[in-house]
Amino acid sequence: MTSTYRPLAAAAWMTGAIAAFTAMAIATRQIKGAHDTFEILAFRSMIGWVIVVAVGLMLGQTGRIRTDRLGSHVLRNLFHFTGQSLWFWAITLIPLAQVFALEFTSPIWVILLSPLFLGERLTRRKLAAAALGFAGVLIVARPGFGTLEPGVLAAAAAAVFFAATTMMTKALTRGEAIISILFWLTLMQAVLGTVAMVLMGPVALPTAATLPWLGLIAVAGISAHLCLTTALSLAPASVVVPVDFARLPIIAAVGALFYAEPIEPTLFLGAGLIFAGIWLTLKRNGASGAPAPQGQMVTKP
Repeated sequence: MTSTYRPLAAAAWMTGAIAAFTAMAIATRQIKGAHDTFEILAFRSMIGWVIVVAVGLMLGQTGRIRTDRLGSHVLRNLFHFTGQSLWFWAITLIPLAQVFALEFTSPIWVILLSPLFLGERLTRRKLAAAALGFAGVLIVARPGFGTLEPGVLAAAAAAVFFAATTMMTKALTRGEAIISILFWLTLMQAVLGTVAMVLMGPVALPTAATLPWLGLIAVAGISAHLCLTTALSLAPASVVVPVDFARLPIIAAVGALFYAEPIEPTLFLGAGLIFAGIWLTLKRNGASGAPAPQGQMVTKP
């Protein structure tokens, strides 16, 4: 894959990821009483793997699935499986907006860790964007860290694992086809989910009522990762990930409309700070059209 630098195109791809992640959260909330976290992860990955293989065959892309970087894929998917398990569990415990808000500490970790793991330059503007976004998250969610609720802890921990996943994804996009990343993602997640599901037993099989929601979770999961991986191939992680902050006001509105979760006036103040951080990052890296410095090639783990 070439080192194309197109930050505005990357931002456009991220809008697709936002829609997909939102759909996945809604579907998870709909079946939370019928399936546990590991069942959702296992079944959605099985369906997702079938979809990836079918699409790969139709497009003649299966020949691009590589096996020479399996170690990187295993590490990435261990991080991702852990993060997703915590995220899906948190969705069933605390308000959607609070889950997403705590998850959005992940871009802060990405921005701060990118210089160490991806060789990307950490500028004052990126630090300012991260600070604005993080301040907005805290204002909107006002997480009660003092109570140490399980859902809050799960969502906060998921953010750390998602940041690690983003680091690995960015490294893999340098030389790995997206079809290969999605193939190993769904296959390894299916294996990990099945093992965890069986160990935790008994297993609740999909029903006519839950299968459509599991299918939506699978399609949304693949779509989200396709959009996210494509975005990361077009711009540095510290540019791409802050765009995801837009999910917060969207999911807050969804929670209010469908689940009677309150929207407080502080949402708009926090959302304003979040969008200010996004604008600050994209204005520097996209509006001028000048190429931003790319990170050094990452040594394969």
